Amino acid sequence: MAKKTPSRAQAVAVTAQEQVTEQQPLVTPESEPKGKPAGHDSVAPRALLDFMMQGWKPQAGKPVPKMKNAEVFEARRRELSKLFPGETLIIPTGHEKVRSNDIYYRFRPGTDFYYLTGNMEPDCVLVLQPKEGGGHTDILFVEPNPGRSDSTFFTDRIKGELWVGPRLGVKESQARFGVHEARGLPELHGFLEGLRGAAVTPTRVLRGLSDKVDGPVPEHAERDKQLATALSEMRLIKDKVEVRELETAIDSTHRGFEDVIRRLKEARSEREVEGVFNLRARVEGNDVGYGTIAAAGHHACVLHWTRNDGDLKKGELLLLDAGVEGNSLYTADITRTLPISGKFSKEQREIYELVLEAQNQAIAAVKPGNDFMEPNRAAMRVLAEGLHALGILKTTPEEALKEEHQFYKRYSLHNVSHMLGLDVHDCAQARQEAYKYGKLKAGMVLTVEPGLYFQKDDLTVPAKYRGIGVRIEDDVLVTKTGCRVLSEDIPREPRDIEDWMKQIWSEKR
Repeated sequence: MAKKTPSRAQAVAVTAQEQVTEQQPLVTPESEPKGKPAGHDSVAPRALLDFMMQGWKPQAGKPVPKMKNAEVFEARRRELSKLFPGETLIIPTGHEKVRSNDIYYRFRPGTDFYYLTGNMEPDCVLVLQPKEGGGHTDILFVEPNPGRSDSTFFTDRIKGELWVGPRLGVKESQARFGVHEARGLPELHGFLEGLRGAAVTPTRVLRGLSDKVDGPVPEHAERDKQLATALSEMRLIKDKVEVRELETAIDSTHRGFEDVIRRLKEARSEREVEGVFNLRARVEGNDVGYGTIAAAGHHACVLHWTRNDGDLKKGELLLLDAGVEGNSLYTADITRTLPISGKFSKEQREIYELVLEAQNQAIAAVKPGNDFMEPNRAAMRVLAEGLHALGILKTTPEEALKEEHQFYKRYSLHNVSHMLGLDVHDCAQARQEAYKYGKLKAGMVLTVEPGLYFQKDDLTVPAKYRGIGVRIEDDVLVTKTGCRVLSEDIPREPRDIEDWMKQIWSEKR
């Protein structure tokens, strides 16, 4: 039998294997892959491991540009440093969370960690270590990027570069985020263990984000809580960069609402509305800032309706509560109640105009020096008076508004405001006296969102109103002299909404 000539592919493979033998030692037991294959994958044989470790073009050492607005993040770290002199502060970002089996949700960094660093990689930890003479050294623990020098780049499904993309790396992270020092995550455990000694400085940890941090560092509940509180209260006042990012998210949300209106002509389901809006969020931003509420008909009377599995019917209302989370992670939070057919009925308009007047009065109460709860009180007075005028509230508005009664809440369960920023319900760990029972200050951003919800089976409500749910929500910046509605360009007067819908539907495609 004649000897076969090897094919070109075989020759290339042999040549590559010879290069492996000549250029680099075979993979040793110490360098075997740390990443475990999934149950449906095959274990890489030694020959493949050796082959994969060779023949890669060297990566050019390009300088890493400093992150945009790095000086703003640096200023926030210095502000936090001043609050806790001589103490070690540990702020982790958290880890990817399992969605199902071995599939993970898209990672979203811990809010406080991002606020202080701008870093969006999972698993990282920021440490502020006190210096002699005052102040702190910023130490950022990040995932190293060994490039093609370690087999995990192709064997590790969780962190391998060929599976999920490259990490920035240690030196690169120091340069990009402008921290004093960056270290590899493998050093973190030893560092944390070193904080256990009696002679070390007091330590505070932002808890609940990382077991790898919570476990090694002894818990001091009150001390740790004070760190979380301080970070939330720092975020109560937005700087100019944050306001710009919120405006960007709001503008994108405006376009998302117009996408929905455009689709309403032929849309058949709430899920379709959700999908249309969420497409805008992913095209122009990081994601939606929270689960989109696309509530049609009586579903609008369920405050946080996110099942979005109902039908759209002509003559009913669509309550759309949605917000784009920008690439900087700041989120809008807007609600508009739209007539699916393009026109409000007489009864729908009556309820809508009552809610709108409540919102107008609440916005007028947003000014520095007012109680945070004053916009809520203003809105609830309007709603109670309106419900009484409609014959729904049988008691006087004054009686219904009394703290021991609050009868109006049968039709309006929620307060009208919460802080807004990196989280849709921002600054949640702030003290009540600084937030709910505090004073409004210039730089705060809050929602104003009154609503009325008449359940379809509520016999205290005239039949003509049952099943109507209306909420109107805008994002409002407190200024030195009053406020500015950041979402003012999104129509909210009933006639303006009808004209808005008509104009969009008349556009040529």
